[in-house]
Amino acid sequence: MDASTPPSSYPVPRTCPIDPAPVYPRLRAEQPVFRTTLDFDGSEVWLVTGHADARAVLADHRFSSDFSREGFPARMTVRPPGPGTFIRMDPPDHARLRRTIVGEFRAKRLEKLRPAIQGIVDGLVDTMLRGGDTADLVQAIALPLPTLVICELLGVPYGDREFFQERTQVIGDQSAPPARRQVVRDELRAYLDRLVCDKTAGPTDDLLGRAAARLDEDGITHDELVGIATLLMIAGFETIANQIGVGTLLLLQHPGQLAALVKDPGLVPGAVEELLRHQTVIDYGLRRAATEDVEVGGQTIRAGEGVVVVLSSANRDERIFPDPDRLDLYRPEAQEHLGFGFGLHQCLGQLLARLQLQVLWATLFARIPTLRLAVDLDDVPFRTDMFVHGVHELPVTW
Repeated sequence: MDASTPPSSYPVPRTCPIDPAPVYPRLRAEQPVFRTTLDFDGSEVWLVTGHADARAVLADHRFSSDFSREGFPARMTVRPPGPGTFIRMDPPDHARLRRTIVGEFRAKRLEKLRPAIQGIVDGLVDTMLRGGDTADLVQAIALPLPTLVICELLGVPYGDREFFQERTQVIGDQSAPPARRQVVRDELRAYLDRLVCDKTAGPTDDLLGRAAARLDEDGITHDELVGIATLLMIAGFETIANQIGVGTLLLLQHPGQLAALVKDPGLVPGAVEELLRHQTVIDYGLRRAATEDVEVGGQTIRAGEGVVVVLSSANRDERIFPDPDRLDLYRPEAQEHLGFGFGLHQCLGQLLARLQLQVLWATLFARIPTLRLAVDLDDVPFRTDMFVHGVHELPVTW
C-alpha cells in the first residue's frame, strides 16, 4: 500500500520492521480520526492516530473499556473476561479492584524490589555468559526476567518459578496453538487460586499476602483476587518481554548512542522513555467503545461505535516529537509518550516496567560492552501478528 493511500482495513502492515506503517504521518496530518474496517471480523471502527486525540479518547469516561459493550472492537475470544480483570471494566468496579493493589505499585514500595531485580538480572547475565559467546537474548533474558520479577512481586515460592517460566513462554509463543495457550492460562489461574488460598490461611509479606489479608476490608472476593493475580502475571510478562527484545535490538543498531549510554549511566532513565516511545509494543492499539456521541478530531463518534487508539502512531506524532522516526536518547519530550496508555486505564505497572528496563540495560551493556547482533537485521525474526510488536529471537554475540 502506498503511503498516500488511506488504509482500507486495519491493522495496517509495517513495511519496515522497526517503524509503524508509512501511511500514519498522512493520516495524522489529514484524517487523524479515520473510519475503516477491521480485518478481524469485518466490523467498522474509528482509528485515532494523533497524540492529542489519543489522549482525549483515553481520558474521556464516555469511551468504555468494557468488553461486553456494544461496538467494542475486535473481541478476540468468545469467553468474557473473568472476575478481577479490571482492565476490561469501567467504574465503579474498575476503581474498586484497582484500588486493592495500587499501593503495591508506588515508587517507594517498588524501590524495595530493586535489589531483587538486580539479582535476577545478574543471574541471567551470568548464565548467558557461561553458555559461550553467542545467545538468543529473548530466551536468555527477555522471557525469564519479567516472569521472575512478577513471581517476586506476587510472592510465588522459588520452587514453583520454573512452572511459571515454562507456561509464560507458551503464552508468548505466537506459533503455539490457541487451544494450548488457553490450557496454559487455565493452569496458571488454577495455580494462583491455590496460592491465594494458602496466603489467605497464612498471610505473607508480598503483594498477594497483603491483599489476601485485606479481602473483607477491601470488599473483594477470592475469585477477584485470583483474577487480579492472573492479570498481573500475563499482562506484566508479554509486553516487557517484547520491549526488552526490540529495545535491545534498537540500541545495537545505534552504536554511537549506545556508547554514550555505556559511558554515562545517567542517560538510562531517559533512554528507557525514548525506547518505549520509538518501539511501541502495543501494536494493535488500545480498544474502546463509545457510550455517548463524542466529537474527536472533527469527527462525531456515535454511541455504540468502536475506537482503536493507534499508540504507535501517536508516539511518532511530529507535533509532539520533532523528527519522530529518529531514535534520540537525549530527547527531552520522550516522557510524553503513550506507551503505557493514558487516563483512567493507564498501566498500573508502568513504574515496575521502567525499573526492570533500567536495571537490565544499565547492567547488560556495562557487563558486556561488546554485545552486538549475530545476524543481519533482515535475518531477525520479527513478530508479524500485529497485536504485540517484538522479535521471536534476538541472536547476539560478544
